[in-house]
Amino acid sequence: MLISKNIILTKTRRQPEMSKTYKIAALKGDGIGPEVTEATVKVLQAVQEKSNFKLNFLYGEAGYHCIAEYGTNLPKQTVELIKQTDACLKGPMTTPEESGAPVSVAVTLRRMFNLYANVRPCKSFPSVESLKPNIDLIVVRENTEGLYSGAESLLAPGVGVALRIITREASLKIAEFAFKLASQRKKHLTYVHKGNILRITDGIFKDAVKEAQQKFPDVEVDDLHIDAATMQLIKKPETYDVMVTTNLFGDILSDEAAQVTGSLGLAAGANIGATYGMFEPVHGSAPKYAGMNRVNPIATIMAGAMMLDYLGEKQAVAKIENAVIAVLKEGKVRTADLGGSATTSEMADAIVAKLKA
Repeated sequence: MLISKNIILTKTRRQPEMSKTYKIAALKGDGIGPEVTEATVKVLQAVQEKSNFKLNFLYGEAGYHCIAEYGTNLPKQTVELIKQTDACLKGPMTTPEESGAPVSVAVTLRRMFNLYANVRPCKSFPSVESLKPNIDLIVVRENTEGLYSGAESLLAPGVGVALRIITREASLKIAEFAFKLASQRKKHLTYVHKGNILRITDGIFKDAVKEAQQKFPDVEVDDLHIDAATMQLIKKPETYDVMVTTNLFGDILSDEAAQVTGSLGLAAGANIGATYGMFEPVHGSAPKYAGMNRVNPIATIMAGAMMLDYLGEKQAVAKIENAVIAVLKEGKVRTADLGGSATTSEMADAIVAKLKA
């Protein structure tokens, strides 16, 4: 299973019930976002037909395209809509890079709902070219601080400073999350840092990992410097299970791991907090492909599966995973990133067909 081993994703405050209805905030986003989100909704609607739950999608506006009309990429009405829901399915969004522009929607929502854990599974898929055929790892990334705190200032013309904020509280929370996940998998955790250079900030992170380790004596623990980790992910990715690190390092490592396993078009991510979860593809909005119906929707579809896992619908997760694997293994429907010519909608329809078979 790609996801359902990760029991830690399931909400502890809500257990699945017969004929349960979940409210899902759906944010289509920018660029290719509407296409991959619509493809995912199609798959989720198909799986619920053979399940004991119903998904009620509430669509909200968010992303770069909102700025001209609302002056922000995350309108207040969308935030209020999200607060009414059980989870959020978020399409990729374009983040403006100009000084003074709104920060990333994902970063804003992570802070707003304290979605402190970013979880990105990376696994070899059948009939998909990857560096090794037996990769099965998860990058767990602290999601609320580090350089993503956005605390930057211009000291003088041409001289800027960005603060890398690392706290014991946030480091301990992400370390414990990662240890729990590792204890449910292969009992192997690797923490990634640059403590030989960033001695204070990464020292805090390292100390938090060692503190959390005391609660999980059965988990084998290794540590790696970030530069060595990027190399080892290329050299021997099959030797890793759960990797935990700080915000920026985790962003870089998870993208690398996704490509090592074949394509960013297959990589999904979860943003988990104590009471809410947001799910999204790892890849960006790819505006040059917008409206062309050519990109791979599997990353967003797998994000939808992670959302069902979080809600406790394990059987539905397995159905989606098996349908995706069946389509990839068959090899008849392949999008451009996988060396084929199938469209976004054709890939979604092939997965739906397997679900209904």
